[in-house]
Amino acid sequence: MREYIPNYIVAANREGLSLTTSLLELTNQELAFQKNQTVERVIQRARFPKRSSLEDFDFDFQPSLNKKEILDLKHMGFMEKKENLVFIGNPGVGKTHLVIAVGIEACHQGYRTLFISCHELLLRLRSAFEKGTVDRVLRRYARYDLLIIDEIGYLPIQKVEANLFFQLMTMRYEKKPTLITTNIILSRWGELFQNTEIAAAILDRLVHHVKVFKMTGKSYRMKEKT
Repeated sequence: MREYIPNYIVAANREGLSLTTSLLELTNQELAFQKNQTVERVIQRARFPKRSSLEDFDFDFQPSLNKKEILDLKHMGFMEKKENLVFIGNPGVGKTHLVIAVGIEACHQGYRTLFISCHELLLRLRSAFEKGTVDRVLRRYARYDLLIIDEIGYLPIQKVEANLFFQLMTMRYEKKPTLITTNIILSRWGELFQNTEIAAAILDRLVHHVKVFKMTGKSYRMKEKT
């Protein structure tokens, strides 16, 4: 209000606004500022590697996606349904762009969100397991309204890490949605987790309530180089 009021006094006098109208307008400006600050803090805490939006995604370059279905994600219906989202495709097709865009929209709507790569998540869980603090760490990740796990399948997953990942999926199952990007089709997750039983148990919880988006387009990185 202090920053806004000098210019506003001039406008209020020019337009002949009443004291009540002037105070209401100043209050609305302050509330809008505080809301923007709150959203910005939520976005910062989500630890996105970059900013992206659904509107700036090049759907013409990735015709395998249903544009309307993707844009509908901004209404957060999947959050209410506790529905997971899985984006499958080769590197560079825009999977990370989309999950970041959905995550930022979730932040704008007040959902506590975290973006983390699969590799970093497993390192943190394994470290907590070795220190004897894994239960506390698992509960922390389970509490996020929306957890975005990026790049499952790019690095091998050890047995202890697979077990910890299974525990996390179990804790979030039918409580909080999880967004996942992967370059490995779900039928090959047994190889990825080096344990078909653990992989089946993870998938059982992941795909019970899920929307799967298969992206078969070209790499944006190759497009830029071309």
